[in-house]
Amino acid sequence: MALDTQTIEKIAEHLESAEREVRDVTKVTDDYPDMSWDDAYAIQDTLRARKEARGHKTVGLKCGLTSHAKMKQMGVAAPCFGFVSEYMNCPDGGEIDCARLIHPKVEAEICVVTKAALRGPGCHVGAVLAAIDFVIPGVEIIDSRYRDFKFDLKSVIADNTSAARFVLGGRPRNADELDLRTLGVVLEKNGKIVALAAGAAVLGHPAAAVAMLVNHLGARGQELPAGSLVMTGGVTEAIAVQAGDHINVRVQELGSVSLRFV
Repeated sequence: MALDTQTIEKIAEHLESAEREVRDVTKVTDDYPDMSWDDAYAIQDTLRARKEARGHKTVGLKCGLTSHAKMKQMGVAAPCFGFVSEYMNCPDGGEIDCARLIHPKVEAEICVVTKAALRGPGCHVGAVLAAIDFVIPGVEIIDSRYRDFKFDLKSVIADNTSAARFVLGGRPRNADELDLRTLGVVLEKNGKIVALAAGAAVLGHPAAAVAMLVNHLGARGQELPAGSLVMTGGVTEAIAVQAGDHINVRVQELGSVSLRFV
């Protein structure tokens, strides 16, 4: 690691303050160009510890930049991983206050909840499918703390992959009743279709994103516990929103999720 513990704590505090104060900052690597991948995840871990110390329970893990549309949109070539906290969870059909966000965007997601622990290295799609309790549709609201949504992958990892809010809804289904690759996804903004995709947009199979997450955790001496919520990543490109916008996501076989920005 290129950064010492004190510097990692300083950066985590800086990014957390940006989120809490609803202000943008320049990407971390502008000031720390030698920051390593391990440093980026160490900053994210410190950010998570700071939130948990304030009583914000971690309720799930998320995969970021897992679709080719998102990779192209953000100019990156590999996925990344983060976490979601209890305070980020918003009700299906509810309202989200834009005054608490910097420059929100939404993306449709296929989410899973596990019934068995998963461990890496060597985790694969088959193991993930066997461990899934149910599948559920969701919407992630991302809100990078970086000015103009300009960042590199190390900076976005440090910033907890732009996590801000999420909504779950629809109807849970067993994974063995579905072909996650061919599930059609429709993202509507103010009643108009703005994005279309299928589950295969996520690394060829949403379960592949979970396997990559498990192997990432395994490389760090961790596992994915039973009962874990995993957001497998945006199926579509991220769509900018503002106060007054209504978002509805329909996922084939899984129903719909909606929210309104105020």
